[in-house]
Amino acid sequence: MTHRQHQEAADQTTPAQQGVQADARPNARKVFMRTYGCQMNVYDSERMNDVLGTEGFSATDSMEDADLVILNTCHIREKASEKVYSELGRIRKIKEERALAGKDMMVGVAGCVAQAEGDEISRRAPVVDLVFGPQSYHRLPELLAKASGGAKVVETEFDIDAKFEHLSERAARPVLKRPPAAFLTVQEGCDKFCTFCVVPYTRGAEVSRSVEQIVTEAKQMAASGVREITLLGQNVNAWHGLGANGETWGLGRLLRRLAEIDGLDRLRYTTSHPRDMADDLIEAHRDLAELMPYLHLPVQSGSDRILAAMNRKHTRDEYFRLVDRIREAAPDIALSCDFIVGFPGETDQDFQDTMDLIRRVEYGSAFSFKYSQRPGTPGATMSDQVPEDVKSARLLELQELIANQQTAFNASRQGMTCNVLIERKGRHAGQVVGKSPWLQPVAIDGSEDLIGTIQAVEITRIAANSLFGRLIAGHHDLIGSTADGHQGGGI
Repeated sequence: MTHRQHQEAADQTTPAQQGVQADARPNARKVFMRTYGCQMNVYDSERMNDVLGTEGFSATDSMEDADLVILNTCHIREKASEKVYSELGRIRKIKEERALAGKDMMVGVAGCVAQAEGDEISRRAPVVDLVFGPQSYHRLPELLAKASGGAKVVETEFDIDAKFEHLSERAARPVLKRPPAAFLTVQEGCDKFCTFCVVPYTRGAEVSRSVEQIVTEAKQMAASGVREITLLGQNVNAWHGLGANGETWGLGRLLRRLAEIDGLDRLRYTTSHPRDMADDLIEAHRDLAELMPYLHLPVQSGSDRILAAMNRKHTRDEYFRLVDRIREAAPDIALSCDFIVGFPGETDQDFQDTMDLIRRVEYGSAFSFKYSQRPGTPGATMSDQVPEDVKSARLLELQELIANQQTAFNASRQGMTCNVLIERKGRHAGQVVGKSPWLQPVAIDGSEDLIGTIQAVEITRIAANSLFGRLIAGHHDLIGSTADGHQGGGI
């Protein structure tokens, strides 16, 4: 696994509207949630807020006002653990100041660093009251009760079935209105064991939710105002869930079922592995207007030698042929990718093979990183580690190429009319922001009552990472990915 998930949500506070609702009671307990890393962590933080809301907690954006602080951590980025311990040092001071004022504060560490380091966190950071992995958040009330009694709680069991059952129970309950775009976890864990990755050790083996569980939650989300759902999984296109008749479904069939739900107008999924792009999934990109023309398909390297060392179990030629099949089915699709530069043993030629792959595929966007050693992974013990200065130089060169491709892709949208899901207020008064079918932010002049609608927008200006446009008069609350109802292209 490596998903685009691991960049998008880095270091953010989970706002109240994503989970815990505001509570007018003066004595209500307050929770501060900070989320690191991936979209899966964002989803988990939202569900933790749901759980805490039933326990009388309300959200706060101020750590100093919090009765409970939770860091939902990610183990993908370099020096992830050190970042957590640094933040815990700051929290310790705040907790001490609150104690002097006669106020309690509990501190929890959740997520993949918690799963990987468990008891070590409690040992190194006595300020922490409870440590729990990503499969245990549904037990938060029980864990908080133990910690309130003075126990140091460390819970890192893999109980994914119980977590999925909790999600299903929650989906059966009515909720307040939600933002127009949301995440839905359908699969967790990874069986691929890439030699650079910790996910199989922190999230466990691949487990898929059932069709009924997913459809029930998706219907509830649509009923609460969600119009776009992104299906999440460490290896989401490996999802294989049980249907009502005991048969096993693949992701393509699931997407077709979700497209039938009233009010649910847009579908996405992330992150995918090239080995799991089945024919029915590629055909879904051809057939479903609701499935947005965007696909994150990490390759990591363009060198067959490095791909083998990474245990990716596909070749560059197989990746090329897969891209050709996808683009034949959906010619307007935008591809994004992950790249790791400086994997142990990577030569100048290996790196040039990666640059050649990027030039041949032409990505709409990509995420790139210098290789960093992860304790417990095979890559960490490999000989011939690449010097940091070499990795830095290669990364700079690769990112320049990717930036040029992204600029060219964005420029190709100039003058196009496409459907935009309006999601939030913009940075400026009288401005709202939504997403294009190709996942680009689009800013337009418009009122807040447009939020939650799908509008035809002409793209009038291009920026480095976003688009600007104007509303097309007479086209309101449209369905599909483009204003003419076809997937991808403009009017």
